[in-house]
Amino acid sequence: MAMEQVVELGHLLVFGFLFSFAAYMVAPAMTDVTMEALCPGRDECSLAIYLTGLQQAITGLGALVATPIVGSLSDRYGRKALLLLPATASILPLVILACNRTKVFFYAYYITRMLTAMVAESSMLCLSLAYVADKVPQSRRAAAFGVFSGVCLAGFVAGTVAARFLTVPCTFQVAAVAALAAAVYVRAFVQETDGGASLLHAGDEENSSRPLCLPSCSSSSEDVAPPALPPLRKALSLSDMAALLTTSSTFSRAALVTFFYSLGETGLQTSLLYFLKAQFHYTKNQYANLLLVIGITGSLSQLVMMPILAPKLGEQKLLIIALLGSCMHGFLYSIAWSPWVPYLVASLVIISILVNPCIRSIVSKRAGPSEQVGISNLRLLTCINHRNAS
Repeated sequence: MAMEQVVELGHLLVFGFLFSFAAYMVAPAMTDVTMEALCPGRDECSLAIYLTGLQQAITGLGALVATPIVGSLSDRYGRKALLLLPATASILPLVILACNRTKVFFYAYYITRMLTAMVAESSMLCLSLAYVADKVPQSRRAAAFGVFSGVCLAGFVAGTVAARFLTVPCTFQVAAVAALAAAVYVRAFVQETDGGASLLHAGDEENSSRPLCLPSCSSSSEDVAPPALPPLRKALSLSDMAALLTTSSTFSRAALVTFFYSLGETGLQTSLLYFLKAQFHYTKNQYANLLLVIGITGSLSQLVMMPILAPKLGEQKLLIIALLGSCMHGFLYSIAWSPWVPYLVASLVIISILVNPCIRSIVSKRAGPSEQVGISNLRLLTCINHRNAS
């Protein structure tokens, strides 16, 4: 990605950093807080795992409805205006646990978090990627998506480092302040986009608005054009999503890959920290160390490896390599025999974390500027069933 694009998107990158810093800073402490609230004095707690899975299921179903609406509103009112919604929604749950972490406050956090996450997490990612797609030509989107994801991972790393040295009450207090700062920053400094009009004016229209199809579709016959994407300016219904899944071989295959990848990853992430607590008696600091390894390697991967490898190998070959790394990643966690093994396994995220940027780039290159949020929204459809399975 060229330096001028990095400068142009600088304010969005700062917002992504602050948002991720606040969101992930509390991750090392949440397992201990949940266990202490639900099963005090114990290292195993089935209720905690069930509630975590239930929260993800309800959040996923709600996001399926809310995120396409937020995306279509961003087409009408602008990306910046709608980015304020997830930025402000993420503040309240952190404030609750910053006040206290007793059982009553935990359940208040649990319900509030479940509701706000429907519009906070997924909408923030979709709107940010659409913002990037509005600003960056398709030839550089893979690198741009990688840089944005890498900056968010840098926020993850910074938040994890801070949590490593702060007490639990201070962790939630600092996270709440950071979330507030992210909302203020996006309101004050992030500039509205033109919906990709400048890219079309520069001659990117032909490449950006091509239908979603594999290269072989367009090269095999000049007379038969594959079906084009329907417009995505209105809020998508389930029938609209199903139609998009059937109109393009590229998109349907990308959705299938995303579904199975997300199925395994979410199941792993839902239970991993509780597994480490029960198996190796991990504490907040050990969780922080583990997440720090994941964050550092992930940041290096998306900030350095993705911009270098994507142009040379192509997104499809890089996606295959990343999926193989993800398989190895999950398998080694399942056979961990010593407390140091998860730290070694976590380093494999340097490969597996490239799955999502590759898929997003493949799909985004086949969608026009007005379709970027819709394409990002449709990724939710592939995630709902795996959330319910959790």
